Amino acid sequence: MIAFVASSLVTTSNVIDAAVGVIQDKNGLVLLAERPAGKPWAGYWEFPGGKVEVNETPELALKRELQEELGITVTVCYPWLTRTFDYPAKYDASGNLESPAKTVKLHFFVVVDWQGEPKGLEHQVLSWQNPKKISVQPILPANAPIFGGLGLAPLYAITNLSELGEALFFEYLAHALQNGLMMIQVREKQLSVEAYQKFAQRVIALALPYQAKVFLNSHCVKADLNLVSQLNASGVHFTGEDLMQLQHRPANMLCGASCHGARQLVHAAKLGLDYVTLSPVMATRSHDDVLPLGWEAFTDLIESYALPVYALGGMQTSNLHQARMHGAHGVAMQRSIWVKAQLLQ
Repeated sequence: MIAFVASSLVTTSNVIDAAVGVIQDKNGLVLLAERPAGKPWAGYWEFPGGKVEVNETPELALKRELQEELGITVTVCYPWLTRTFDYPAKYDASGNLESPAKTVKLHFFVVVDWQGEPKGLEHQVLSWQNPKKISVQPILPANAPIFGGLGLAPLYAITNLSELGEALFFEYLAHALQNGLMMIQVREKQLSVEAYQKFAQRVIALALPYQAKVFLNSHCVKADLNLVSQLNASGVHFTGEDLMQLQHRPANMLCGASCHGARQLVHAAKLGLDYVTLSPVMATRSHDDVLPLGWEAFTDLIESYALPVYALGGMQTSNLHQARMHGAHGVAMQRSIWVKAQLLQ
Protein backbone atom coordinates (compact mmCIF):
# COMPACT_ATOMS: atom_id res chain seq x y z
CA MET A 1 0.00 0.00 0.00
CA ILE A 2 1.23 3.50 -0.80
CA ALA A 3 2.69 5.37 2.18
CA PHE A 4 0.48 7.85 4.02
CA VAL A 5 -2.75 6.12 2.97
CA ALA A 6 -5.63 6.63 5.38
CA SER A 7 -8.12 3.96 6.36
CA SER A 8 -11.26 3.59 4.26
CA LEU A 9 -13.18 4.71 7.34
CA VAL A 10 -12.71 8.30 8.40
CA THR A 11 -10.85 8.91 11.65
CA THR A 12 -10.29 12.08 13.60
CA SER A 13 -7.55 14.20 12.02
CA ASN A 14 -6.85 17.66 10.66
CA VAL A 15 -7.77 16.47 7.18
CA ILE A 16 -11.38 16.64 6.02
CA ASP A 17 -12.38 13.61 3.93
CA ALA A 18 -14.91 14.23 1.18
CA ALA A 19 -16.53 12.00 -1.45
CA VAL A 20 -16.85 13.50 -4.93
CA GLY A 21 -18.96 12.21 -7.83
CA VAL A 22 -17.84 12.58 -11.44
CA ILE A 23 -21.28 11.90 -12.92
CA GLN A 24 -20.74 10.93 -16.54
CA ASP A 25 -23.45 10.35 -19.13
CA LYS A 26 -23.26 8.01 -22.13
CA ASN A 27 -21.89 10.85 -24.31
CA GLY A 28 -18.99 11.53 -21.93
CA LEU A 29 -20.44 14.77 -20.52
CA VAL A 30 -19.93 15.38 -16.81
CA LEU A 31 -22.20 17.17 -14.36
CA LEU A 32 -20.91 20.28 -12.60
CA ALA A 33 -22.67 22.32 -9.91
CA GLU A 34 -22.25 25.99 -9.03
CA ARG A 35 -21.84 26.63 -5.33
CA PRO A 36 -24.84 28.76 -4.24
CA ALA A 37 -24.75 32.11 -2.46
CA GLY A 38 -24.12 31.84 1.26
CA LYS A 39 -21.64 28.97 0.97
CA PRO A 40 -17.83 29.36 1.01
CA TRP A 41 -16.45 29.74 -2.50
CA ALA A 42 -19.91 30.73 -3.77
CA GLY A 43 -20.05 31.02 -7.56
CA TYR A 44 -17.34 28.42 -8.11
CA TRP A 45 -18.15 25.27 -10.07
CA GLU A 46 -17.41 21.80 -8.72
CA PHE A 47 -18.23 18.13 -8.97
CA PRO A 48 -21.07 17.24 -6.57
CA GLY A 49 -20.31 15.55 -3.27
CA GLY A 50 -19.64 16.29 0.36
CA LYS A 51 -18.03 15.43 3.66
CA VAL A 52 -17.55 11.84 4.74
CA GLU A 53 -19.05 11.33 8.17
CA VAL A 54 -17.36 9.44 11.00
CA ASN A 55 -17.46 5.65 10.47
CA GLU A 56 -18.77 6.14 6.91
CA THR A 57 -16.90 4.85 3.86
CA PRO A 58 -16.32 7.31 1.00
CA GLU A 59 -18.61 5.27 -1.27
CA LEU A 60 -21.49 5.37 1.20
CA ALA A 61 -20.91 9.09 1.68
CA LEU A 62 -21.00 9.63 -2.07
CA LYS A 63 -24.35 7.86 -2.44
CA ARG A 64 -25.85 9.75 0.51
CA GLU A 65 -24.58 13.14 -0.67
CA LEU A 66 -25.79 12.70 -4.27
CA GLN A 67 -29.21 11.65 -2.98
CA GLU A 68 -29.37 14.73 -0.74
CA GLU A 69 -27.91 17.21 -3.24
CA LEU A 70 -29.31 15.95 -6.54
CA GLY A 71 -32.09 13.51 -5.70
CA ILE A 72 -30.46 10.62 -7.57
CA THR A 73 -29.75 7.05 -6.48
CA VAL A 74 -26.33 5.83 -7.60
CA THR A 75 -26.44 2.30 -9.03
CA VAL A 76 -22.96 1.96 -10.59
CA CYS A 77 -19.85 3.91 -9.56
CA TYR A 78 -16.13 3.24 -9.79
CA PRO A 79 -13.48 4.36 -7.28
CA TRP A 80 -11.08 6.60 -9.17
CA LEU A 81 -8.54 9.13 -7.83
CA THR A 82 -7.79 10.41 -4.35
CA ARG A 83 -6.26 13.87 -4.10
CA THR A 84 -5.32 15.99 -1.10
CA PHE A 85 -5.68 19.74 -1.50
CA ASP A 86 -4.80 22.65 0.81
CA TYR A 87 -7.41 25.40 0.60
CA PRO A 88 -6.14 28.83 1.68
CA ALA A 89 -8.21 31.04 3.95
CA LYS A 90 -10.79 33.00 1.94
CA TYR A 91 -11.99 36.51 2.79
CA ASP A 92 -14.99 38.46 1.52
CA ALA A 93 -14.84 41.91 -0.12
CA SER A 94 -14.85 43.58 3.33
CA GLY A 95 -11.89 41.56 4.55
CA ASN A 96 -13.93 39.30 6.82
CA LEU A 97 -12.96 35.66 7.05
CA GLU A 98 -15.36 33.72 4.83
CA SER A 99 -13.72 30.30 5.01
CA PRO A 100 -10.72 29.26 7.14
CA ALA A 101 -7.74 27.43 5.65
CA LYS A 102 -8.28 23.68 5.51
CA THR A 103 -6.90 20.49 4.01
CA VAL A 104 -9.32 18.21 2.18
CA LYS A 105 -8.80 14.66 1.02
CA LEU A 106 -11.05 14.14 -1.99
CA HIS A 107 -12.14 10.61 -2.88
CA PHE A 108 -13.28 10.82 -6.51
CA PHE A 109 -15.71 8.27 -7.96
CA VAL A 110 -16.87 8.00 -11.57
CA VAL A 111 -20.64 7.54 -11.56
CA VAL A 112 -21.90 5.90 -14.76
CA ASP A 113 -25.41 4.76 -13.82
CA TRP A 114 -28.08 6.20 -11.55
CA GLN A 115 -31.82 6.45 -11.01
CA GLY A 116 -33.65 9.76 -11.21
CA GLU A 117 -32.95 13.06 -12.93
CA PRO A 118 -30.32 15.28 -11.24
CA LYS A 119 -31.84 18.44 -9.72
CA GLY A 120 -30.27 21.23 -7.68
CA LEU A 121 -31.97 20.48 -4.36
CA GLU A 122 -29.70 22.93 -2.52
CA HIS A 123 -30.39 25.78 -4.96
CA GLN A 124 -27.23 25.05 -6.94
CA VAL A 125 -27.19 25.57 -10.71
CA LEU A 126 -26.28 22.42 -12.67
CA SER A 127 -24.58 22.15 -16.04
CA TRP A 128 -23.55 19.17 -18.21
CA GLN A 129 -20.08 19.87 -19.58
CA ASN A 130 -17.66 18.39 -22.08
CA PRO A 131 -14.55 17.71 -19.92
CA LYS A 132 -12.33 18.72 -22.86
CA LYS A 133 -14.09 22.07 -23.34
CA ILE A 134 -15.36 23.41 -20.03
CA SER A 135 -17.49 26.51 -20.62
CA VAL A 136 -18.28 27.46 -17.00
CA GLN A 137 -15.89 29.38 -14.75
CA PRO A 138 -14.36 29.60 -12.23
CA ILE A 139 -13.69 25.97 -11.30
CA LEU A 140 -13.13 25.14 -7.63
CA PRO A 141 -9.31 24.80 -7.31
CA ALA A 142 -9.32 21.20 -6.03
CA ASN A 143 -11.47 20.08 -8.97
CA ALA A 144 -9.51 21.78 -11.77
CA PRO A 145 -6.76 19.11 -12.22
CA ILE A 146 -9.34 16.34 -12.64
CA PHE A 147 -10.32 17.20 -16.20
CA GLY A 148 -6.99 16.02 -17.61
CA GLY A 149 -7.62 12.52 -16.31
CA LEU A 150 -11.10 12.49 -17.82
CA GLY A 151 -9.52 13.11 -21.22
CA LEU A 152 -7.70 9.76 -21.10
CA ALA A 153 -9.48 6.87 -22.81
CA PRO A 154 -10.28 3.72 -20.79
CA LEU A 155 -8.59 1.42 -23.34
CA TYR A 156 -4.85 1.89 -23.92
CA ALA A 157 -3.28 -0.06 -26.81
CA ILE A 158 0.43 -0.92 -27.01
CA THR A 159 1.81 -1.65 -30.47
CA ASN A 160 2.79 -5.23 -31.30
CA LEU A 161 4.64 -4.98 -34.61
CA SER A 162 7.17 -7.67 -33.72
CA GLU A 163 4.52 -10.42 -33.51
CA LEU A 164 2.00 -9.25 -36.12
CA GLY A 165 4.26 -7.93 -38.86
CA GLU A 166 3.84 -4.55 -40.54
CA ALA A 167 1.01 -5.28 -42.99
CA LEU A 168 -1.21 -7.05 -40.45
CA PHE A 169 -0.49 -4.56 -37.67
CA PHE A 170 -1.53 -1.52 -39.71
CA GLU A 171 -4.61 -3.35 -40.94
CA TYR A 172 -5.63 -4.03 -37.33
CA LEU A 173 -4.73 -0.50 -36.23
CA ALA A 174 -6.92 1.07 -38.92
CA HIS A 175 -9.83 -1.12 -37.89
CA ALA A 176 -9.34 -0.40 -34.17
CA LEU A 177 -9.28 3.36 -34.80
CA GLN A 178 -12.47 3.11 -36.82
CA ASN A 179 -14.05 1.33 -33.84
CA GLY A 180 -13.09 3.97 -31.27
CA LEU A 181 -9.52 3.33 -30.13
CA MET A 182 -8.25 6.65 -28.74
CA MET A 183 -4.93 5.94 -26.99
CA ILE A 184 -1.82 4.15 -28.29
CA GLN A 185 1.77 3.65 -27.11
CA VAL A 186 4.42 3.00 -29.77
CA ARG A 187 6.67 0.59 -27.89
CA GLU A 188 8.79 -1.37 -30.42
CA LYS A 189 12.12 -1.69 -28.54
CA GLN A 190 13.60 -4.03 -31.16
CA LEU A 191 13.70 -1.28 -33.81
CA SER A 192 16.60 1.06 -34.50
CA VAL A 193 15.94 4.73 -33.73
CA GLU A 194 15.49 5.48 -37.42
CA ALA A 195 13.12 2.54 -38.01
CA TYR A 196 11.21 3.43 -34.85
CA GLN A 197 10.67 7.00 -36.04
CA LYS A 198 9.33 5.85 -39.39
CA PHE A 199 7.00 3.37 -37.72
CA ALA A 200 5.80 5.97 -35.19
CA GLN A 201 5.14 8.46 -38.00
CA ARG A 202 2.84 5.96 -39.72
CA VAL A 203 0.96 5.26 -36.47
CA ILE A 204 0.55 8.98 -35.75
CA ALA A 205 -0.61 9.71 -39.31
CA LEU A 206 -3.31 7.05 -39.03
CA ALA A 207 -4.39 8.22 -35.56
CA LEU A 208 -4.51 11.94 -36.37
CA PRO A 209 -7.90 12.06 -38.16
CA TYR A 210 -9.48 10.33 -35.13
CA GLN A 211 -7.76 12.68 -32.63
CA ALA A 212 -6.38 9.58 -30.91
CA LYS A 213 -3.49 10.16 -28.50
CA VAL A 214 -0.16 8.55 -29.42
CA PHE A 215 2.69 8.18 -26.91
CA LEU A 216 6.33 7.46 -27.71
CA ASN A 217 8.23 5.06 -25.46
CA SER A 218 11.19 6.69 -23.66
CA HIS A 219 13.49 3.71 -24.30
CA CYS A 220 12.78 3.90 -28.02
CA VAL A 221 13.49 7.62 -28.42
CA LYS A 222 16.77 7.24 -26.48
CA ALA A 223 16.05 10.26 -24.25
CA ASP A 224 15.53 12.58 -27.23
CA LEU A 225 12.16 13.98 -26.14
CA ASN A 226 12.29 16.52 -28.96
CA LEU A 227 10.98 13.67 -31.12
CA VAL A 228 7.61 14.00 -29.38
CA SER A 229 6.96 17.41 -30.89
CA GLN A 230 8.83 16.65 -34.12
CA LEU A 231 6.62 13.63 -34.83
CA ASN A 232 3.48 15.39 -33.55
CA ALA A 233 2.96 12.77 -30.84
CA SER A 234 0.80 13.47 -27.78
CA GLY A 235 3.45 12.65 -25.23
CA VAL A 236 5.96 10.20 -23.81
CA HIS A 237 5.60 6.98 -21.84
CA PHE A 238 8.57 6.41 -19.52
CA THR A 239 9.86 2.93 -18.77
CA GLY A 240 10.12 2.10 -15.08
CA GLU A 241 13.90 2.58 -15.20
CA ASP A 242 13.66 5.92 -17.00
CA LEU A 243 10.94 7.07 -14.58
CA MET A 244 13.23 6.63 -11.57
CA GLN A 245 15.93 8.73 -13.28
CA LEU A 246 13.47 11.56 -13.93
CA GLN A 247 13.72 14.62 -11.67
CA HIS A 248 11.15 16.85 -13.36
CA ARG A 249 8.33 16.02 -15.74
CA PRO A 250 8.83 17.40 -19.25
CA ALA A 251 6.74 20.43 -20.15
CA ASN A 252 4.23 20.80 -22.99
CA MET A 253 3.45 17.12 -23.42
CA LEU A 254 1.45 14.37 -21.76
CA CYS A 255 3.54 12.02 -19.61
CA GLY A 256 2.90 8.48 -18.44
CA ALA A 257 5.07 5.76 -16.94
CA SER A 258 5.34 2.03 -16.32
CA CYS A 259 5.16 1.06 -12.66
CA HIS A 260 5.61 -2.32 -11.02
CA GLY A 261 5.48 -1.42 -7.33
CA ALA A 262 5.00 1.24 -4.66
CA ARG A 263 8.35 3.01 -5.14
CA GLN A 264 7.66 3.81 -8.79
CA LEU A 265 4.05 4.78 -8.07
CA VAL A 266 5.16 7.25 -5.41
CA HIS A 267 7.77 8.81 -7.70
CA ALA A 268 5.31 9.17 -10.59
CA ALA A 269 2.81 10.91 -8.31
CA LYS A 270 5.52 13.21 -6.94
CA LEU A 271 6.40 14.25 -10.51
CA GLY A 272 2.73 14.88 -11.30
CA LEU A 273 2.56 12.62 -14.35
CA ASP A 274 -0.71 12.28 -16.25
CA TYR A 275 -1.14 8.52 -15.78
CA VAL A 276 0.69 5.29 -14.98
CA THR A 277 0.38 1.64 -15.92
CA LEU A 278 0.71 -0.93 -13.12
CA SER A 279 1.76 -4.46 -14.04
CA PRO A 280 1.64 -7.36 -14.29
CA VAL A 281 -1.85 -7.79 -12.86
CA MET A 282 -2.23 -11.26 -14.38
CA ALA A 283 0.14 -13.69 -16.07
CA THR A 284 1.49 -12.43 -19.38
CA ARG A 285 3.79 -13.79 -22.08
CA SER A 286 5.85 -10.57 -22.02
CA HIS A 287 6.94 -11.22 -18.42
CA ASP A 288 6.30 -14.91 -17.82
CA ASP A 289 9.06 -14.95 -15.18
CA VAL A 290 7.36 -12.31 -13.01
CA LEU A 291 4.79 -13.23 -10.35
CA PRO A 292 1.49 -11.46 -11.15
CA LEU A 293 0.13 -8.97 -8.63
CA GLY A 294 -3.46 -10.20 -8.72
CA TRP A 295 -6.38 -7.85 -8.16
CA GLU A 296 -6.07 -7.69 -4.38
CA ALA A 297 -2.48 -6.46 -4.43
CA PHE A 298 -3.28 -4.14 -7.35
CA THR A 299 -6.06 -2.53 -5.31
CA ASP A 300 -3.86 -2.17 -2.23
CA LEU A 301 -1.11 -0.48 -4.22
CA ILE A 302 -3.36 2.19 -5.73
CA GLU A 303 -5.64 2.84 -2.76
CA SER A 304 -5.77 6.61 -2.21
CA TYR A 305 -3.59 7.17 -5.29
CA ALA A 306 -3.69 10.52 -7.09
CA LEU A 307 -3.03 9.53 -10.73
CA PRO A 308 -5.13 7.56 -13.25
CA VAL A 309 -3.87 3.96 -13.32
CA TYR A 310 -4.13 1.48 -16.18
CA ALA A 311 -4.13 -2.22 -15.29
CA LEU A 312 -1.62 -4.01 -17.52
CA GLY A 313 -0.66 -7.66 -17.89
CA GLY A 314 -2.96 -10.37 -19.20
CA MET A 315 -5.78 -7.88 -19.75
CA GLN A 316 -8.70 -8.30 -22.15
CA THR A 317 -11.26 -5.65 -23.09
CA SER A 318 -13.71 -7.75 -21.05
CA ASN A 319 -11.63 -6.95 -17.93
CA LEU A 320 -12.47 -3.23 -18.08
CA HIS A 321 -15.39 -3.32 -15.63
CA GLN A 322 -13.44 -5.51 -13.20
CA ALA A 323 -10.41 -3.23 -13.41
CA ARG A 324 -12.49 -0.12 -12.75
CA MET A 325 -14.17 -1.75 -9.77
CA HIS A 326 -10.64 -2.22 -8.35
CA GLY A 327 -9.78 1.47 -8.79
CA ALA A 328 -8.20 1.45 -12.26
CA HIS A 329 -8.87 4.17 -14.80
CA GLY A 330 -8.78 1.56 -17.55
CA VAL A 331 -6.86 -1.36 -19.03
CA ALA A 332 -3.75 -1.43 -21.22
CA MET A 333 -3.12 -4.27 -23.70
CA GLN A 334 -0.38 -5.26 -26.12
CA ARG A 335 -1.85 -8.44 -27.66
CA SER A 336 -5.53 -8.96 -26.96
CA ILE A 337 -6.63 -5.58 -28.26
CA TRP A 338 -5.26 -6.42 -31.73
CA VAL A 339 -6.88 -9.85 -31.61
CA LYS A 340 -10.13 -8.02 -30.81
CA ALA A 341 -9.61 -5.81 -33.86
CA GLN A 342 -9.15 -8.96 -35.99
CA LEU A 343 -12.37 -10.52 -34.64
CA LEU A 344 -14.34 -7.36 -35.39
CA GLN A 345 -13.44 -7.51 -39.08
